[in-house]
Amino acid sequence: MSTMDDRGGGSFVAVRRISQGLDRGGNTCHSTSAEVVAGSAAWLGRGLSCVCAQRRESDPRPSFDLTPVQEECLIRLQSRIDVSYDSSVPEHQEALRALWSAAFPEEELCGLISEQWKEMGWQGKDPSTDFRGGGFISLENLLFFARSFPKSFQDLLRKQEGERSVWEYPFAVAGVNITFMLIQMLDLEAVKPRTLVGATFLKFLAENESAFDLIYCITFKLMDHQWLSMRASYMDFNTVMKATRRQLEKELLLEDVTRLEDLPSYGLLSR
Repeated sequence: MSTMDDRGGGSFVAVRRISQGLDRGGNTCHSTSAEVVAGSAAWLGRGLSCVCAQRRESDPRPSFDLTPVQEECLIRLQSRIDVSYDSSVPEHQEALRALWSAAFPEEELCGLISEQWKEMGWQGKDPSTDFRGGGFISLENLLFFARSFPKSFQDLLRKQEGERSVWEYPFAVAGVNITFMLIQMLDLEAVKPRTLVGATFLKFLAENESAFDLIYCITFKLMDHQWLSMRASYMDFNTVMKATRRQLEKELLLEDVTRLEDLPSYGLLSR
């Protein structure tokens, strides 16, 4: 089953993981029994102020002019988005190994294809099959999260906060879905943003080139916060995402938010 259907539409997979005598401190390979349930996914958005909007007769949505700096930053971000994950590329292999090391520093990885990956919330033993929805940038997002906010990353990975559901969202697959949804909701594949969400996000991006990675971390933590608040299970994933989107939109519209660190949900993150 795929995480995203080749970057169009999408499906989300929830799993209930059942440990089979796993020794997290050892270096031996281990396996995990996983029950998998598929559902649909949807979500995120609202951005930060921008310049003039132009409405075309053929398109009911306005388009927003960009400053030269915003345009340059958007092009650089789009170049990241366009990179597909390629398991034959050494840089991609090293990034995947680095993600494992950041997630489980006490455990040696047996290989890039291993049953161990299921413990991170990948659908199978080969994570590369799950990257179709988000591309290489979805791996970069996870790695940024692990390195910038290690405590929050570990809390979400190991489901250490709150009263958890028997049927939980799989951490890694959820991360790929969040990347995909952010790209869609921020309209990042358009030449110019056609929504206020996309246009206002580019203001933050022009001021901080890590803005996409940062809003990813905020969104992931906010989603889990909503998940716990709603006492959600896998059937509720769409509802949780919609609630997350509404909250994020509300926060980004606040007058005193001039950078992503001003968002109230930024306070949920811990280093």
